Amino acid sequence: MYTMKTPYRRSPLALAVLALLYEAPMHPYRMQRLIKERGKGEVVNVRERASVYQVIERLEREALISPRETVREKGRPERTVYEITDEGRYTAQVWMREMLAMPKREYPEFPVAIAYLPMLSPEEASGLLEERIRALEEELGRIDAELDKDRDAVPRLFLLEMEYLRTALEAEISWVSALVGDLHAGRITWSEEWMRRLAETLEEGR
Repeated sequence: MYTMKTPYRRSPLALAVLALLYEAPMHPYRMQRLIKERGKGEVVNVRERASVYQVIERLEREALISPRETVREKGRPERTVYEITDEGRYTAQVWMREMLAMPKREYPEFPVAIAYLPMLSPEEASGLLEERIRALEEELGRIDAELDKDRDAVPRLFLLEMEYLRTALEAEISWVSALVGDLHAGRITWSEEWMRRLAETLEEGR
């Protein structure tokens, strides 16, 4: 089992920055543009440019990257070009091994809402879940269109994250659809009175 760790806090965006600087020195604006152009914005949040600069500042403080030069393109402000350090190369490799080998416990919103489903009525919950299914199916269609567009032009190696997202979406649609079916059929149901009696029973059993 892989167990090597580094003292540096990893994040998807931090790894993306190190991976780009693995290729060549570049300035933050180019990093953000390449992440978007290559479709990596599907798995790395670069919607806020400030977040890229914040990660770069942190990586520089930790000596994982360092300024190489300042450049000024015509009609553009000065930009600092960064390069990866030896420690940064080592750290990026360790992060990659950690992220591939060891699942990380994350806390997305949807499982929390499922955990507290009885706050709503079964009817409202099933209606909202049907809305979710429609949204997920739209997202699945979008990803399929992206994959169809890129499949012949881009090696599969660079589409793996899209394949993963597609598989996860299909699995979620299947599970949520089954849950909606159980709610409609009454196989899963509740009421305020039932919840009250259940709470009393559990309290008595302590």
